[in-house]
Amino acid sequence: MDNAAANETIDRLWDAEILPSLTEFVAIPALSPAFDPAWASAGHLDAAVEHLRAWITGRGVEGAEVEVVRLPERTPLLLVDVPATPGAPDTGTALLYGHLDKQPPVGGWSEGLGPWTPVLRDGRLYGRGSADDGYAGYAATAAIEAVRAAGGAHGRCVLILETGEESGSPDLPAYLDHLADRLGTVSLVVCLDSGGNDYERLWLTTSLRGMVSVDLTVRVLDAGVHSGLASGVVPSSFRVARHLLDRLEDSETGEIRIKEMHVDIPDDRAAEAAATARSAPGAIANAFPLAGGTRPVTDDEVELLLNNSWRPTLSVIGASGFPEPLDAGNVLRPFTTLTLSFRLPPTADHEHALAVLERTLTDDVPYGATVELTRSESAPGWNAPALAPWLSAALDHASTHVFDGSPWRTIGLGGSIPFMGLLADKYPTAQFVITGALGADSNAHVPNEWLHVKHAKRVTTAIAHILDAHSRS
Repeated sequence: MDNAAANETIDRLWDAEILPSLTEFVAIPALSPAFDPAWASAGHLDAAVEHLRAWITGRGVEGAEVEVVRLPERTPLLLVDVPATPGAPDTGTALLYGHLDKQPPVGGWSEGLGPWTPVLRDGRLYGRGSADDGYAGYAATAAIEAVRAAGGAHGRCVLILETGEESGSPDLPAYLDHLADRLGTVSLVVCLDSGGNDYERLWLTTSLRGMVSVDLTVRVLDAGVHSGLASGVVPSSFRVARHLLDRLEDSETGEIRIKEMHVDIPDDRAAEAAATARSAPGAIANAFPLAGGTRPVTDDEVELLLNNSWRPTLSVIGASGFPEPLDAGNVLRPFTTLTLSFRLPPTADHEHALAVLERTLTDDVPYGATVELTRSESAPGWNAPALAPWLSAALDHASTHVFDGSPWRTIGLGGSIPFMGLLADKYPTAQFVITGALGADSNAHVPNEWLHVKHAKRVTTAIAHILDAHSRS
C-alpha cells in the first residue's frame, strides 16, 4: 500500500467529507436507552442511524451493502458489509465496531460550548458523541477507502454500529446471534471506542475491567421525624450505610475488602504498565483536573496504572434521600440510597462478585435496619490474546509511517466495553485491535467532550495499514 497515497486520502476525506457530517451528527441528541426510556418514540437513535447510513451509502464504496437491522423491541443497528478487494486471499472477516448512542448532556459546559452545539476550535471538535464514539463509523469507512485508493488490499470487512453501548449493550448479544451466519469467521476485531495516555502514538487497549453495580437503600423509619426528638434513639440511616461501606472498602486506602473481587495480576500486564509509565511520564498522574491540592492516591505511576486496570475499585456515583442543603430541616431522614459502582479486574468472575457483594450488604445489618438492593447488574471484563506476528509488525509499520516513529504502546482500560467480552467468547481465535482517538482529557461522559481531529486522522490511517496487513496474514 502506498503510504503517501493513504495519508493524502484520509486527510482529504476528514477535511472535506467527515468533519461536516460528524458536526451534524453531534447535533443529534441520541441518548442511550438507559437515559431515555422513550427512545423509540423520540426517534433520535433512528436519526443517528439514518445520518450515518446516508453518509456511508453516499461514499459509493464498490460492492458495499449498507443495511439498518432491526429486531423487535430492540435498538437499531447499522451493518455495512464490504467485500474483499479483488484477488485478496480469504483471511476471514475483519469486524469493525463503533456505537452511535450518547451519554446524557449534563450541565457545566464552558461558555460557547454545549452537548448538541458542535464547535470546531483549534483542531478540536467539541460536542457530545464527537469522540465517544461518533467518529468511529466515519473512520472505519475512510480506512477502507484509503486502502483501495492507495493500491492496497483488504479482506472482507463488516462494520457494526450499535445504539446501546452506553447502556451496557443489552441488545448486542441478540444481534450477534441473529447475524452469526452472515458474519462468518471473524479473524480480526477492530474497536474504535478506546484511546490512550497521549496523542503522540497509537495506543492498544489490552484489557478492560468488568463491573458490578447496585443501589443500596438503608431504611430505618417509615417517615422522617424531628432529629432533636429521635436522634440517639433511632439509628441514622447514613451511619448504617457508612458501616456497610466499611465492609466493602478500606476508607483510608481505597482497597476493596471483598477478596472475590481481586485476581493475581499477570506478569505481562504488569510489565506493560511499567513500559507505559516510562513512555509517557506524568500522563496518568496529570490526566485529571484535580481540585486545589488534591493528589493522586500514590506517586508511583505504575501502581496508578495497575489500580486503574487490574485492581477493583468502588465509586459512589449516586445518592437519594437527601434534601438540598438549603432545604435541609432538622429531620432524621427515613432512608439513604447510594449507587455503588465497582470496577473489577478483567479476569474476575463478575457474577460471583455480585453475589458476594449482595450477601455482604444484607447479612447481620446493624440495628436490624432494612436493606434493599435494587438495579443490581454485572458485566465481564476482557483480557486480550497474545498479538500475532503479522499484527505486531503492522503496528510497528504504523508507528513508523503514521506516528513519526513514536512506538505504539499498550494500556489497560479502566472502563468497560461489553462488546469485547461477547466477541472474545464467540471468536476465541480472533486478533483484537482496541484503540481510538480518546485521551484522558477528551472529557467523555462529562462536559466539554472533544475530539482531537489530527489524532483521529492518524488513528484512521493506522487502521488502513492494519486492514492491509490483515489481508496478507
